[in-house]
Amino acid sequence: MTKISGIFAATMSVLNSDLSLNIEKTINHAEKLIDQGCHGTAIFGSTGQSQLIPISEKIDLLNKLSRSKYKDKHLIGTGLNSLGETINFMKIAISLNFYKFLIMPPAYYKYGDSEVIEFYTRIIKSIPESKIILYNFEKLCGYKFSINCVKELVKKFPDQIVGVKDSSYNLFENLKLKNFSIFPGSELKLLKGLQLGCSGLITATCNVTAKISRKVYDDFHSGKDQSLNKKLCDVRSAFDKYNLISGLHTFYSQDNEIYKNILPPLNLLNKIDEKELLDTLKELNFTNKSSLAA
Repeated sequence: MTKISGIFAATMSVLNSDLSLNIEKTINHAEKLIDQGCHGTAIFGSTGQSQLIPISEKIDLLNKLSRSKYKDKHLIGTGLNSLGETINFMKIAISLNFYKFLIMPPAYYKYGDSEVIEFYTRIIKSIPESKIILYNFEKLCGYKFSINCVKELVKKFPDQIVGVKDSSYNLFENLKLKNFSIFPGSELKLLKGLQLGCSGLITATCNVTAKISRKVYDDFHSGKDQSLNKKLCDVRSAFDKYNLISGLHTFYSQDNEIYKNILPPLNLLNKIDEKELLDTLKELNFTNKSSLAA
């Protein structure tokens, strides 16, 4: 398998007014990000409210996504605490010829490296054909991957554990493994990560920064001077002041009200924060009209 690399958006889920998943618009949203420059997307990551969306709706989307022209460009997030449900969902994805997954360890419970290794071991023994990108985000699941844990998993399963999304930022500067993809989770880390040998980026705010993130990536690999990295970091910093899902849905809803639909307990930004975010983006001369899905 070719090493996974590039700019990936942790893509948003588009919801109907009754808060059911709008499958067609969610897929269209993801495909437009690829058209804008993303090498791919992560479907049903945390930005896509995966933990809050019913499994039945996720399965319905996978069935439709399997007919997408960009089918091979999507990573599939699971967003499930249950080992059994994770395996069952992955088996359905595999049956539709999706093999690349983004999987975070379960949330809520306290555990360490040995338990995490057991969790992924059971998944891989059930689905040996899977290709898994580990999702390292202590803020969400309560566990932070150690370098030793990642190395042990790769040693044990070199054909299945193929990368890591590092949103805790304790790995991307120090983890060195051959034929292993490392993706920081923020545009603020993109250029430094590339300089250190990282593979690219998987991030929420590529829902709005797809074009300029790809420009920074391409300029690095072609040896050109960086002309947009500062603006990219400034835009990310503007969104970082708020809950990213709330900020992104608020931003998109300026042009399409369907993005106002968001699953509780999440919500849109309040009016004060909304004005502050939009004013900051205006000061940065940042517009992204073309990315707003119809």
